[in-house]
This record gives sequence, structure tokens and C-alpha cells, in this order.
Amino acid sequence: MYPSAIPPREVKIGDAAAFAGTTPRAIRHYHQIGLLPEPERGVDGRRRYGYDDMIRLLWVRKMSEAGISLDDMRAAFDEARDVEDVLGRLEETLAAQEADIKRQRAAVQRLRVVGSPLGLLSPLVTDRLSHVPSGALRPSDLDALLVTERIFGPLGAAIQASVFITLATHPGLRAEADRLGVAAAALDDTVDPHDPRVEELAAQYCAHHKALHQAIEATGLDVAEEKLFDAYDAEASGEEEVQMSAFEAVTKMPYGFSAARTRCMELAGQLLGESLSTDM
Repeated sequence: MYPSAIPPREVKIGDAAAFAGTTPRAIRHYHQIGLLPEPERGVDGRRRYGYDDMIRLLWVRKMSEAGISLDDMRAAFDEARDVEDVLGRLEETLAAQEADIKRQRAAVQRLRVVGSPLGLLSPLVTDRLSHVPSGALRPSDLDALLVTERIFGPLGAAIQASVFITLATHPGLRAEADRLGVAAAALDDTVDPHDPRVEELAAQYCAHHKALHQAIEATGLDVAEEKLFDAYDAEASGEEEVQMSAFEAVTKMPYGFSAARTRCMELAGQLLGESLSTDM
């Protein structure tokens, strides 16, 4: 004679959780939010779950696997909202998640092809840098492009890439840029902003930027920059990251420059602007 299992009339919370494929903690949470009625405690002080409770738990598990939120489950059980409305919003959410996954996969593929961290920059930027000799770009170059992309978007960073392409292919200009960087770092908080060295270094920065501009023109990078505007307008899909204003972004990006170094950069910008206007 085969033994027969007799189903219990009620089960403890641990058994209910095990059968439904969830946890006692989750069941207690369902009680707290009103998703599952809380049964009365028995003489032993423990809650007991019957057939109807188990049916509700099984449906909750199935709806959870479908991605339906707990709030929407509660509304569906209470018939406070049409289930079609819930499913419609769920489908929209899943479509958005699919789009996010597609973008993430594209980013991973770019990292594998282009390399890290260069591949994390926008395609418009990395495409411009694709012909730069391996190892010629410095981490500080990519850091600067990352900041520019955040402030001015991919197009702004792609334009700035001309500078780093030139530095990577002109050892003399790279050496001068390094020398100026060391001199600028020496303008610490102990240096008065009106120290003569500040104006001298600003003039040297201006001369260096003019030399960079001439090298950019000589190699035709300026022509490539002009083509970028048309290419960017044609490829823009309207899904780009929303950019804050340049002024707002600049005021939120800390550099820790001393007053003397800040004045040096301002003077260099003024001198360069005056020089360019005179050449026109």
C-alpha cells in the first residue's frame, strides 16, 4: 500500500515562503504594504497561511517575474486600476530598459575595439583620435577631453581634439606645453597675482597657442573641424545627454588654481583674443 500525503489545512510562514519561492521577509513586507492580507495568529502565536493566501502569493510571484511593481499588483488585486493600463506602462518601461541595454552594449563594444578609457568618450571624439599613434595620447589629454565633452558636448571635445592630435605629432610643441605646465603649477598661493611672472607666462601661453593654431592649419585639421559641424548635425539623433549651460558647468568644475594662475589664464585668453582679432 502506497503512503498518501495529506495536505495541511494551514502552513507556517516559512513553509508558505518555500512553496511560493519567496522569503518570509518578503511576505512580511507584503503584509505591511497591504498586498497580502495578514492572517490571524494561532494559539501558538504564529501566523498560519491557508489556500487563498497561497494562491495570492503565487500570483504575486508570477507578476513579479513579469516585472510588475508591487504598487501595481496591489492596485490590480483591488481592481482600482485596469490591468491593461498596468501592462501598458510596464511595456513602456521595458522598452526604455531595452534601449538602455542597447546603449550599454554599444559602449562595451566600443571599449573592446577602441580601448579604455578612450572608448568611453563620444564616437565623434574617438573617431578624430583614431589615427594618433598608440601611446601618444596622455591620460591628462583624455581627462581634458572628458571635461570639455561634459561642458560643451561631443562637438566641442572633437574640436579640442585637434590640439591633442597636434601635440601628439609635434614633439617640440609638446615639450613647450610641458614647460608651460610646470611654470603654471609654480604659480601657487604664495605668488602675488600681479607678480611680473604672471604676465610673462601669459604672453608665453599666447605665443604657444598661436603656434598650435598654425600647426593645426598646416596639417589641415582646421578643415576637418569645419566638416565636423555638418557631420554632427546630420548624425544628432536628439537622444544626446542634456547639457547644462557652459557657464554653469564651468562654475561647478573645480581646478584648485591659485589667484595668480587664474589671472595668468585670463590674461593669456585676452592676449590670444586680441591677437586673433588683429590677424583678421
